[in-house]
Amino acid sequence: MNALVARLAPYRRIVTIAVVLALVALGFAALEALTREIHIADVRQAIALLTPGRVALALVLTAASYVALGFYDVMALRIIDRPLPWARAALASFTSYTLSHNLGLALLTGGSARYRIYTAAGLDAPDVARVIALASGTFWAGVAAVAALALMSHGGPVPLAAVTLETGVAQAIGAAILVAMAGAFLVLRHHGRSMRLGGFVLPLPRADQFAAQIGIALVDIGCAAAALFVLVPGAAPALLPAFVLAYALAIVAALVTHVPGGIGVFEAVLLAIVPVDKAALFAALIAYRVIYYLLPLAIGVALLAWHEGARERKLARWLSGVQAIANGASPLLLGTATFLGGAMLLLSGSLPSLHARMGVLARILPLPFIEASHVAASLVGTGLLLLAPGLYRRLDGAFHATRLLLVAGAFFSLAKGIDYEEAVLCLTLAGLLQWTRGAFYRRTAMTERPLSTGWLASVAVVLGLAVWAGFFAYRHVPYADDLWWRFALHGDAPRFLRAMLGVAVVLGGAALWRLLAPAPATPAVAADADVDAIRPILPRATRTEAMLALAGDKRLLVSTDGDAFLMYQVQGASWIVMGDPVGNPARWGELLWTLRDRADRAQGRMVLYEISPAMLDVAIGLGLQIVKYGEEAIVELADFDMDLPRMRSVRRAERAAAKAGAEFRIVPAAAVPVILDELQAVSDDWVLAKGHKEKNFSLGRFDRNYLLNFDVGVVKVEGRIVAFANLWLTAGLDEASVDLMRHVGDAPRGSMDFLFVRLMLWAKARGYRRFSLGMAPLAGIEGGRLAPVWARAAALLFRHGERFYGFRGLQSYKEKFAPVWEPRYVAGPGGLGLIKGLRDVSRLIGGAGQVPSRSAARIEREAA
Repeated sequence: MNALVARLAPYRRIVTIAVVLALVALGFAALEALTREIHIADVRQAIALLTPGRVALALVLTAASYVALGFYDVMALRIIDRPLPWARAALASFTSYTLSHNLGLALLTGGSARYRIYTAAGLDAPDVARVIALASGTFWAGVAAVAALALMSHGGPVPLAAVTLETGVAQAIGAAILVAMAGAFLVLRHHGRSMRLGGFVLPLPRADQFAAQIGIALVDIGCAAAALFVLVPGAAPALLPAFVLAYALAIVAALVTHVPGGIGVFEAVLLAIVPVDKAALFAALIAYRVIYYLLPLAIGVALLAWHEGARERKLARWLSGVQAIANGASPLLLGTATFLGGAMLLLSGSLPSLHARMGVLARILPLPFIEASHVAASLVGTGLLLLAPGLYRRLDGAFHATRLLLVAGAFFSLAKGIDYEEAVLCLTLAGLLQWTRGAFYRRTAMTERPLSTGWLASVAVVLGLAVWAGFFAYRHVPYADDLWWRFALHGDAPRFLRAMLGVAVVLGGAALWRLLAPAPATPAVAADADVDAIRPILPRATRTEAMLALAGDKRLLVSTDGDAFLMYQVQGASWIVMGDPVGNPARWGELLWTLRDRADRAQGRMVLYEISPAMLDVAIGLGLQIVKYGEEAIVELADFDMDLPRMRSVRRAERAAAKAGAEFRIVPAAAVPVILDELQAVSDDWVLAKGHKEKNFSLGRFDRNYLLNFDVGVVKVEGRIVAFANLWLTAGLDEASVDLMRHVGDAPRGSMDFLFVRLMLWAKARGYRRFSLGMAPLAGIEGGRLAPVWARAAALLFRHGERFYGFRGLQSYKEKFAPVWEPRYVAGPGGLGLIKGLRDVSRLIGGAGQVPSRSAARIEREAA
């Protein structure tokens, strides 16, 4: 089984898409079978029977349901002891559910909206996960409670299409569900208040909170089901229990299949179970989709777009908190609204036009223009489906193209059938985009990011719905070869076929474009001579790691005043900064904010790697999550004395190497070219013995041009170099250290201890204050019971991960020199973003990406 999973792992995305498409196909197949005897005229007649009173009552019930949904999050926040104002919790709940109701994939759509809003309010990723888990539990408990009450309250048999539950059986099932819920109530009243799932701790509600959750869920699901029930013409009140039960089953089926929006599955279950007129129920389902799904989404888009525009224009200062939230959520909702706008145009192209309007249009426009507009509107709809992910990513190109297509869609909607409702919606959405244009600032080509699985599945659902709607509407049309070429004022079926052909051509072209698009190129960097721009700044360095800027595998960002720089590299979507900036500390924040802005515009994430405590304040200001990476071993040279008892083991090793004939020399940088061939031989022998390739980024590598920058300490035996280390020295005598440390296999025992001791004594004699022995990754991280999950995992790996990396051995070796241990940190985005960032750091150091040569080092001078 494990072998099969391993083989399928590279095809996970393809398998996921295939499964979703198969579920979509099954849903539409079931819907086709259940609506085979329904004619479009019957559906229109049933829609005409929907009185304003019924629609108004459905709107009131929908509003009540969404208000109850807001209390899902309110209760969850109280249970985890992180209460927030009702307005903020309601906004998170409303945006989350409007997205997940319409697109499905609740964790990706609704979860993303919750994460944006709650992290802005101060919650971390585990807290957001707890809120989602508790809200989901509330919903499922509500579904069970609604089903139980529906079964218990029905006075007779419960008809469910071909199956009828006898009164006793139905009530027994309902009673069993209620008993189970009562048992849960008692457990929560008398036992612990948390549940542990691996390293994840989920607080459980108190008994009174559990009862409140059930009550909220009953109001939500009851109102949602009633909103659909009142739209069914002629539905008898006695049918309500069976209807509510069928509604609950339909919701479960839609959620379990993960079909975006439950399109097809939700409708198929209700049509199969509820014993009412199918045409009337189908018409009610169409109206329900508009009232309960699309209308709340439109309201959410409008509200957030207004807040975003107000923020850009600095209006309504009292709304600043909500506007900051809207800044994060607006592109997601506007992208969703654009996707649904495209779906609307596609569906409109599949359904018959209104004959009365076509008669008026025929007196204004020629028939060829009407036909062309019909096809063009469907093509615009397809384009909107493909552009929606670009809006979510804040791409300015997607913004401009979407705005143009929406205006074009409004024009073609009028030209194909005077569909002024569609034109108004398109223009409204274009206006909202224009109002929030400041949110779409990223100047990145769309070809650099493939469409996600969720978007592909959603596009498939909309296209499937459009094709199915067209064949449903024209089921009784005799298809023939010449049907494609019939042009007539009321020739709706030929228009549908031509529109779907146009859609297929556009999708095929888009697929070919993405298939043949070049992979994102590694950004080019400038010439070797530009490295000289940072040389005047290096003497201001207080830490020796600043010398990594000369390694040639990093980009260098220089401050406006030319008195500070930072070094970074791009790996995947991560913009990784190496260590603290170098130079004037007053310019550090300026440099980091500039780089963060560039990363954000490129849809990237910023990661600060191996930063010191001096950087923590800046990192917190950047809104980054900070985790401890390990500790750096620092030897205070003023206290370094080989005669102290704690130096006994080092003293023995140093003396053993000296007795074997080891001699120490410092070769100045000017003389290094003379010994480069010998150093190369030592390095090659060391690399071969270790069995791994050179590292990058956080360490230097053997590069002749790089080594020419430094003095080199060597160990000789009988005139032959057997070990060496290049010296990193700060101009202010703050710190000395080494980078490359290599020896041949037949070097005398203790040669590296000998080299370190002599280097420290040499540095101490010249007035250096401290000597850095480098990092001990994962050292000093506490993994107690109450520590964060990442800390417990790091401590466990440090204790038991010797087979992967010598964590303990490295720390123990450096401990021999009696150092002071100073903490070092990694800072990055919260949640999964930090994990992805650390993965990119590992790949960069390991050389997974392309590392430019020294002649490709670049300086980027910051704009004023």
